[in-house]
Amino acid sequence: MKLVFLEADNLGEDMRFDRFFELGEVVIYGQTQDELIEERIADADAILVNKLPMNESTLKHAQYLKYIGVTATGTNNIDFAYTNERGICVTNVAGYSTDVVAQHTFAMTLYLLEHLRYYDDYVKSGDYTDSKSFCHMDRSFNELAGKTWGIIGLGAIGKRVAQIAEVFGCHVIYCSPSGKNTNQDYQQVDFDTLLAESDIVSVHTPLSERTYHLMDYDAFCKMKKTAIFINVARGPVVDEKGLYKALHKEKIAAAGLDVLEQEPMSKNNPLRKLHDSDRLLITPHIAWAAVEARTRLLDEVWMNLDAFRRGESRNVCRG
Repeated sequence: MKLVFLEADNLGEDMRFDRFFELGEVVIYGQTQDELIEERIADADAILVNKLPMNESTLKHAQYLKYIGVTATGTNNIDFAYTNERGICVTNVAGYSTDVVAQHTFAMTLYLLEHLRYYDDYVKSGDYTDSKSFCHMDRSFNELAGKTWGIIGLGAIGKRVAQIAEVFGCHVIYCSPSGKNTNQDYQQVDFDTLLAESDIVSVHTPLSERTYHLMDYDAFCKMKKTAIFINVARGPVVDEKGLYKALHKEKIAAAGLDVLEQEPMSKNNPLRKLHDSDRLLITPHIAWAAVEARTRLLDEVWMNLDAFRRGESRNVCRG
């Protein structure tokens, strides 16, 4: 078997790939531009990808290709009509980052809720050294206890966030954009009710036609002006122009994003005009990337590929 890693850097430089060399010839590329895909997989039996487009244009000359392993959960980059027609097996990995994405959700929320950037800057600037008081309270903040936490998408990550929110003393409500999730442990409400009643709104839903730009300016205007919005799901769930307008006009208190419509961030992204990082926090798609989560991911990638090699079906996706 010839195996080609097309985006190994997306797994992190601290990950080890030794076990994959047991399979035969292995070629590892840190990153691959779209125009180089065809050349690099021309004689590959199996490839591992993360975000690169896998369709007729990129795969048509890969005559030996039998397997595509997606080193992620999302498979929006796969043209399943084409891979199914070719009989190319596609696998993905789910559930490896549930705990750390929930953790990052709360890290962002608490950073914004307690104005931690402002207070950190206050101390590091030397102002606290010159203060006549032991306590500086120029930015007031509230407890999570007693607040309503609204969750959009109650899958595995959404459920974990709900559990933690309850530990903090929050009342949890949720809506299911797909209509598939019905959970008796938490109160299900419609989308508009969730926006109107929540003090924190966090997004954990997959990207679909139904959720594309679900959070637009009108949606933000339905939220409390004191509310915090968090998106750790998919960038295009949020209309970034709408979010910029909502923050600029103070329709919501703050927003934390780990995902954007275009990644890396576009130079003309309207959110770059907001320089008040006490109200806007953006992290570069790292919510999933704890060492433990990436180790689990690579373990699952290996087990998927090994199962395919042995003629077994494991985490196979058909669109």
